Amino acid sequence: MAKNLSVGDSYELKKTITDNDVLMFAEVTGDKNPLHLDDEYAKGTIFGERIAHGMISAGVISGVIGMYFPGPGTTYLSQDIRFLKPVKIGDTVTVELEINEIEAKSKFDVAKIRTVCRNQHNEIVVDGTATVIPPAEKTA
Repeated sequence: MAKNLSVGDSYELKKTITDNDVLMFAEVTGDKNPLHLDDEYAKGTIFGERIAHGMISAGVISGVIGMYFPGPGTTYLSQDIRFLKPVKIGDTVTVELEINEIEAKSKFDVAKIRTVCRNQHNEIVVDGTATVIPPAEKTA
């Protein structure tokens, strides 16, 4: 039933995380943690500089799932996620998605998708699994 999806199918998208992304995320969510917004404060942390909110990477994963793979009409059921390394402002994150499992239900399929983000040094910064209902094939 899922729209042309098979186990092993994959998709990749690159996104550079900008200062504006961090500022807009803080404004939209209300997460104004100085670790993300205050250079002087962030210098005194274990990171030594401001870092992006971890949920920005999760949001980019969500955007890819909703718009490209599986794409429009996808219903997000859950996301298991681990933040392994900080994403710094200016980092280019590559979102890598791969279908690990498709379970046929009576009215729809449920897909499990491995969700990984790597920085420009090929380090995994985010790792997890999304569970989604992919869009059904069109019957016209």
